Amino acid sequence: MRLPLALFAVLAAAIFAGWAWLVAPVAMPASPLAAGEKLPCVSYAPFRPGQSPFDPATRIDPRQIDEDLALLAPVTQCVRTYSTDFGLDHVPEIAKRYGLKVIQGLWLSGEAEKNRIQVQTAIDLAKRYPDVITAVVVGNEVLLRGEMAPAELLNTIRTVKSQVAPVKVTYADVWEFWLRNRALLDGVDFVTIHILPYWEDFPIPANNAGAHIDAIRKQVADAFPDKEILIGETGWPSAGRMREGALPSPVSQARVMHDVLTLAKRQNYRVNLIEAFDQPWKRLLEGTVGGHWGLLDAGDRQVKFHWGQAVSNHPFWIWQAIGGVALVFLTFVVAQASASRRLLSKDWLAIAAIALAPGLFAGWAVANVPLESLGLGGWTRSLALAAVALAAPILAAVAVARDISIPAFAQVLAQSSERLRDLPALALGAVMIAVGLLATERALILTFNPRYIDFAFAPLTAAIAPFLVLALLRPSAGMRGTAEAVMAGVLGICAIYIAFNESFANWQALWCCAALLALAFTLLRSRAAPG
Repeated sequence: MRLPLALFAVLAAAIFAGWAWLVAPVAMPASPLAAGEKLPCVSYAPFRPGQSPFDPATRIDPRQIDEDLALLAPVTQCVRTYSTDFGLDHVPEIAKRYGLKVIQGLWLSGEAEKNRIQVQTAIDLAKRYPDVITAVVVGNEVLLRGEMAPAELLNTIRTVKSQVAPVKVTYADVWEFWLRNRALLDGVDFVTIHILPYWEDFPIPANNAGAHIDAIRKQVADAFPDKEILIGETGWPSAGRMREGALPSPVSQARVMHDVLTLAKRQNYRVNLIEAFDQPWKRLLEGTVGGHWGLLDAGDRQVKFHWGQAVSNHPFWIWQAIGGVALVFLTFVVAQASASRRLLSKDWLAIAAIALAPGLFAGWAVANVPLESLGLGGWTRSLALAAVALAAPILAAVAVARDISIPAFAQVLAQSSERLRDLPALALGAVMIAVGLLATERALILTFNPRYIDFAFAPLTAAIAPFLVLALLRPSAGMRGTAEAVMAGVLGICAIYIAFNESFANWQALWCCAALLALAFTLLRSRAAPG
């Protein structure tokens, strides 16, 4: 028993060492805020998990808004809203009690009657709370969405401006759309631009995001020298898929926020950060990344980082590491219990090799399930990936202990009279099929519709690595199955395309592609037993 105990100790140490490297806190620059200083302004939407503006019946209780603004008052001087419905018309009244200023938004779309109500409500609020509302934003990215013509938008801006003076009026859109629609300058008191480096056509890495935002603001300021420029939205997501070299993470988010505020103070321009709280409903539009732009979490309403302090990407890593060690322990125990003979040193080395990757990545995979799951389909896929990531090392270890090779798909899916009789072999083959189907589904969607899709590299690595090790150690004899060959071909083609499409700066994509190629290789080594 010395060798398995020694191997278990080595794997446990490797798991904790791996997590220690991953969670190492990253130092941030000095805080851009002086002692007691607050953020200049943050975007605020009141929707919590289970609430969505896509549901017309949604009405936010004023007490919920009160709770939110009570949390934000010590953090920021101002909140920016985007609409007057869903209960958001209560924001100025509540903000006044907490000494907050409001940049009041009204939502414009292609529906004239709804626009009329939004405009009138915003005008009424501006007249009622002129000491709270510092500006009215007449429409948000309506030109970007193509829901209103520039001339109609300009008329709407002028209508609002004529009735809310002395409150200032502006329009907010992605910076390129201001450069394309300069006629709007005649209607606004100042220009509000959105600069989101993560969403640029050529994504900007977090380390360069602050300089990019500063450069774009200067470009717009040079184009409109007679107008003040407000950066109405800028920020960085704390979770989600990479876009080229732009990685969403707590460290990246904190770094971008520090850089932006430092530059804004140095250059003396106004900035509004997006956003106060994570908005889970945005995941319907933008995937995982859409719901994680907040400075505070959606659930516990706690800040994600502290200004000037080091930040870790995995604050709860200890539980993931312990879970990985527990999976390795279970793999060793089940292998020993199911062995049909005395296990040799080479068997324990093989079992250790099988358990290593799942031990490192299974905890990460499980932690990502609630993060990357949305709706019944999303939860089903994520839970299935997590399940095969946990099952694969155990079944592969049993295969080593019982001298089992990976069965062909045909042996698992055959009619009952021809199907495998050995239950461990049947379970191993069934999980192999499940891994193949889940990986192929992810590969195809990352090929044909990838913009908002997570790479799922952690569960794929944990699920595929044990089969790769088993295929290398115990190659099957016989004829290669057609299904395996076709699946391997699809995975290989998709992996090559994804790597080039996502760029070699995207390590999440490259990691995912490596896992897909490893699975393709494993499938090509799979054989059906003769006869």
